[in-house]
Amino acid sequence: MTTFEEREKGYEAKFKRDQEFQFKATARRNKLLGLWAAERLGLSGGDADAYAKEVVVADFEEPGDEDVLRKVAEDLDGKGVTAAEVRREMDRLMPIAAEQIESES
Repeated sequence: MTTFEEREKGYEAKFKRDQEFQFKATARRNKLLGLWAAERLGLSGGDADAYAKEVVVADFEEPGDEDVLRKVAEDLDGKGVTAAEVRREMDRLMPIAAEQIESES
């Protein structure tokens, strides 16, 4: 195997690890967002956990974050929470989720 081939395999492995990490961090962020929204919806305990799972599953509807944003914003409609606030919370939670995933590895 040449140095170039070894380097290529190394880059491929790093890309795979980075993609897995991003997927896990996004799923964790969505769970945290779901728990945040559940609190605003007056849910607690098992109901809050179930809602958080719904938010995680919502992310599989389409690529990107818009499906999650739309679900949570629609669910919080009438609770005084705007889509912009949901987006800010998503942005705030992403580094927290990434840190949690890193600490578990």
